[in-house]
Amino acid sequence: MQVYTLKNKNIEIDFIERGGQIISVRVPDVKGNIADVVVGYDTIEEVLAGDAYFGAICGRYANRIVKGALEIDGEKFQLDCNNETNHLHGGFDGFNSRNWKVAPISLDQFVQSYQLSLTSEDGDQNYPGKLEVSVIYGLTEDNQLVIEYAAETSKPTVINLTSHAYFNLNGTGNGSAANHELQLNASNYTPISEELGTASGEIVSVHNTPFDFTNPKSIKIACNTDHEQINMIGGIDHNFVIDDFDSSVKLVGTLSDPESGRKMEVYTNQPGIQIYTGAHFDGSEKGKNDVPIEKCAGIAMETQIFPNSPNHEHFPNAILRPGEKYTHVCIYKFC
Repeated sequence: MQVYTLKNKNIEIDFIERGGQIISVRVPDVKGNIADVVVGYDTIEEVLAGDAYFGAICGRYANRIVKGALEIDGEKFQLDCNNETNHLHGGFDGFNSRNWKVAPISLDQFVQSYQLSLTSEDGDQNYPGKLEVSVIYGLTEDNQLVIEYAAETSKPTVINLTSHAYFNLNGTGNGSAANHELQLNASNYTPISEELGTASGEIVSVHNTPFDFTNPKSIKIACNTDHEQINMIGGIDHNFVIDDFDSSVKLVGTLSDPESGRKMEVYTNQPGIQIYTGAHFDGSEKGKNDVPIEKCAGIAMETQIFPNSPNHEHFPNAILRPGEKYTHVCIYKFC
């Protein structure tokens, strides 16, 4: 498995073909000390044997679809139920487990960039339509990792791609990310139904809840509250609704580490961002530097359409039709 590197004068980013997995992001702190800030493994062998979602491109539909069931233009489709009773991240053989075709591409806005491409045939994981997917990983001079997704389909289908990296800005394996401060330009979120195992369809204000990150707040403060949504999953695994969404690329969130001084800004043209604090990590698996991966080892910030959007008319549209082009921009800027 070949390792591809994006590099400017400050940072280095490595990824591989399998899932387009971002396996390391080496970033300086305020004193110039370099650390790898994404959760993962030390060797390629461990990467291929370990959690295949770490740093990967998830799709055809990232996040959950209730009971794997959806309907497009009156036709019903049954997808894999690979997350208990629900469909998650494209099914048992989602895009995170595919070997993407990778080629360097020269684009003026980037110091270095690669194009990743994949064909998902009609009926793949029971999704309708042949889907041609292109993803560009580009690195700018000012430390922006830009991910540009594009896709076209032969039949009406649903699509929701995202990148599933977990960030620990103090350096992965160097303590918990629970002390990180999070700020989101999101006044509302989509609560989880315990019965459904994902978004209930409600859109609720974050005011007076642990999910209020409209001002910077420590993640552990939110996760240590006695709130039914926090208790249900042992932390945060929720979609936040971006304020003033208009399909333009805008700043939607900031993650910062008071100890190292590192900060990461997230920009997107998507209507939502899923924040996940890794509640399922229990220390049974070791990651980089031979350190057990525990709850809050890193924070995932996944720009996206809402979970279960195909089954809620008032949620953002997730249907892609022939002749249309799906476009999604996600930028992680390291400051």
